[in-house]
Amino acid sequence: MEKHINVVAALQIGLSIFSLLISFLIFTVLKLVGGFVDDANGATILSMIADIIAIVFIIVSFPGLLAGFGLYKRKEWARVLTLVLSIIEIFNFPFGTAIGIYSIWALIQPENVAAFQSASSTNNN
Repeated sequence: MEKHINVVAALQIGLSIFSLLISFLIFTVLKLVGGFVDDANGATILSMIADIIAIVFIIVSFPGLLAGFGLYKRKEWARVLTLVLSIIEIFNFPFGTAIGIYSIWALIQPENVAAFQSASSTNNN
């Protein structure tokens, strides 16, 4: 079952990186389109929208990256964070739904819960 933890960690990191790439794409397109707009107000609004979207995507992606790296190190807080993120990801159809359901299933398995508990007790000693 250790393999499932690593897969969930990779999926969380991958989904976060994908989200960052989409953010960069939207940011670039909006900035580019804003450069071609003749109206100064329109260009300013597109630029502001691009900035806001980029900031939101970065903020939303950070917890997934943090959770993924924490799962690799078998941190209990990362398991809890991933479960919370997975519940939210279920509403991100279709990829987030699949990743969310798989992550919840993998992280509530008794063997995996025990792996995190034994890792945290080893680190505390």
